[in-house]
Amino acid sequence: MDARGTARQTRTHRSRQSVSGPAGPDTDARRRVPRTDVLLRDPRLAEAAARLGASAVKAAVRRAQEGARTGRIPPEPEAVADEALALLPDTACGLRAVINATGVLLHTNLGRAPLSAAARRAVAEAAGPTDVELDLATGVRARRGRTALRALQDRVPDAGAVHVVNNGAAALVLAATALAAGREIVISRGEMVEIGDGFRLPDLLAATGARLREVGTTNRTTAEDYAAAIGPDTGFVLKVHPSNFRITGFTRAAGVDQLAGLGVPVVVDIGSGLPAPHPLLPGEPDAATQLRAGASLVTASGDKLLGGPQCGLLLGEAGLVRTLARHPLARALRVDKLTLAALEATLTGPPTPTAEALTADPAALRTRVDRLAASLGADGVDVRAVESAATVGGGGAPGVTLPSAALSLPEPFAAALRTGRIPVVGRLEGGRCLLDLRAVPAQDDVRLAEAVRAAAGG
Repeated sequence: MDARGTARQTRTHRSRQSVSGPAGPDTDARRRVPRTDVLLRDPRLAEAAARLGASAVKAAVRRAQEGARTGRIPPEPEAVADEALALLPDTACGLRAVINATGVLLHTNLGRAPLSAAARRAVAEAAGPTDVELDLATGVRARRGRTALRALQDRVPDAGAVHVVNNGAAALVLAATALAAGREIVISRGEMVEIGDGFRLPDLLAATGARLREVGTTNRTTAEDYAAAIGPDTGFVLKVHPSNFRITGFTRAAGVDQLAGLGVPVVVDIGSGLPAPHPLLPGEPDAATQLRAGASLVTASGDKLLGGPQCGLLLGEAGLVRTLARHPLARALRVDKLTLAALEATLTGPPTPTAEALTADPAALRTRVDRLAASLGADGVDVRAVESAATVGGGGAPGVTLPSAALSLPEPFAAALRTGRIPVVGRLEGGRCLLDLRAVPAQDDVRLAEAVRAAAGG
């Protein structure tokens, strides 16, 4: 053998040593990493694949195997499977359930009203084939969502008829398109509001082909102002509840009862969706009161104070509502069977989480906070029990505060809690992170404490 052959043999021998000999103990560990097919036979991962999909589980397995190759976790099958399971989400959806400890009952960024247990069960039941447009007794086509619509009308008996679309803005768009496209909508200047995320009511209405006829001033509009503006081109008079701000001082506004006799339909957008008066919210308009005062049509959101799913409610004169329901645009704005199921269960079922949070006893909230603070403090967490003020939020009851109680933690807890295994969203106030319990169900106290302990240990 020549010198080159000897050199090649030496390099080969060294290479083999680096793979399997004494010089490569790390490589030995990498070779012990369990194969993907072996890991996927783990019953826990097989169940996860059925729940989340095979691709998601395989991706988690590959990440876990890489952790074993780098020595971050042991290369034993059980340890790698445990790591893969820890990397998997709870559901096949990117949305994560959070604990709303902001003190805002209807937090828009958190999806507004949480559904009741009854509504959640109804959604699960409706997820499969349903009789949403079929009369099982006769076998013929039936009115879509008839039981949900009946429940809504039973809840607001002053309405001659009701209809449901996919959100509150859509309800107003449908009314404007059907009743005032190419015509005028008479509206007070003080009610030309921005409804959130940069969307403004005037732009929304103008997009339907209607023309806006502004009357009065920002702070004062009288019935005479409306009457002077009404003419042959008037589609309807629109009253909008300024649900996310208040104007105080030298103000005046015309009531629905003053506008009902002007000879044109009066449409009232009450926004937050109270079906009837609420003793804690005397300044918040409700559908029943507006209809009794003479409103032709009331529009509202279903995912605010009603406590249901996102949808738009239309309640009013039977002929008017039927006209809207048969308009071609109504097809594009219709709700799906899951929304109908959740809405019906909200209307007919037990009190919603929103209703329970709204009427929560401040003394009971303080007892819960004291108990949590004592438990967490015993574990060395820098925590205080403090009084707090909650709000309705979601474009409802501006200026109304609700006495509450909160856990006060150091400011860095805010980020740690948001990004933890159990995401908790609080609010920053006075350099501290407050976890207000008014919108937190009592059954979530254990999970909340677990999240705080994890954030403290992180």
